[in-house]
Amino acid sequence: MRDGHIHTPFCPHGSRDSFEQYIERAIQLGYKDISFTEHAPLPATFVDPVPAQDSAMPLSQLESYLVTLQNLKYRYKSDITIRVGLEVDFIAGYEEETARFLETIGPELDDSILSVHFLPLDDQYVCIDYSADMFSKIIQAFGSIDRVYEAYYQVLLQSIAADLGPYKPRRIGHMTLIQKFQKQFPCSVSLKEHILSILDEIQRRRYEIDYNGAGVKKPLCQEPYPPHWVVAEAIKRNIPLIYGSDAHCAGDLHQGRDMMMARALFI
Repeated sequence: MRDGHIHTPFCPHGSRDSFEQYIERAIQLGYKDISFTEHAPLPATFVDPVPAQDSAMPLSQLESYLVTLQNLKYRYKSDITIRVGLEVDFIAGYEEETARFLETIGPELDDSILSVHFLPLDDQYVCIDYSADMFSKIIQAFGSIDRVYEAYYQVLLQSIAADLGPYKPRRIGHMTLIQKFQKQFPCSVSLKEHILSILDEIQRRRYEIDYNGAGVKKPLCQEPYPPHWVVAEAIKRNIPLIYGSDAHCAGDLHQGRDMMMARALFI
């Protein structure tokens, strides 16, 4: 089994569980291949919009993160394959900075994910998955729930089409993350055509999808990112689905997987 999306003690908004706790539990669960994909440092001029400004690993810790993982990769090589990775934010308007970062760090990575957490709004940015309260404020700022959802999928499509250089991540992270609070804030319009267009672009570029179990455990979501109908459409297009627990503590490993496995075949 493979888990392609795991966070670490370097995550400012995660747990302090050690790398060893994650690795040992993954081995106990039967995983043979795991990717640590910490939130990559944000562009230097980008202002993190969440209250604690803790969305991503600080740049000052990146070298230590990479060195630590290289050592663990060697230490556990007979027990499990460990991939050194990052979850990179696509931030509309910061494409050049992101491409330069990837050009520098890309050669040191075994794996990476491209995700959208931030949407532009006037002259600032908002974080879509921080809390239901913040999402409510975002809806007010955009004018409706539907506009927020549509803006997200527009930016997601931009991320897939963006030229971020030769080290651009080829796996699209939790592509329906905007639905994290859907039980409280449901979209009233069909987004099927938006999502099918995104799948077509993923297929055309031969990218992968992060089949993410975190949403299954979120009380206002209760489904994976993406949900089953999207997975069925991805399978029709032969798009690779890579299971990701999106674990932010060792106890999150394997979350959602058993239910997801019953609905789809993924790597």
